[in-house]
Amino acid sequence: QVQLVESGGGLVQAGGSLRLSCAASGSIFRINTMAWYRQAPGKQRELVASITRGGSINYAEPVKGRFTISRDNGKNTGALQMNSLKPEDTAVYLCNAAVVGAPWESWRDYWGQGTQVTVSS
Repeated sequence: QVQLVESGGGLVQAGGSLRLSCAASGSIFRINTMAWYRQAPGKQRELVASITRGGSINYAEPVKGRFTISRDNGKNTGALQMNSLKPEDTAVYLCNAAVVGAPWESWRDYWGQGTQVTVSS
């Protein structure tokens, strides 16, 4: 089994910054893509950013130029640096990872419990 634990959320004023972290633990042979999603009240979950094991990155249009995703393959961790935050960034942010548990296994999708980010105007 694999656990993903996020940290770093909180309350910040518009224009401020936060850094989210995601730590994966458990039966991990390799983590393929890591991603951050967010879900605001009454809205569908949406992809914020993703990064492959090789470092290819994709950002959702609303966060381009403001957010930076990164990962440390050796430590099985990921991060999301969020700058120039806006009230519309307010949401629960969730870490997602495609994890291979053993060399003979296919990947499985895992989610963290989420961390609240609130941006006040």
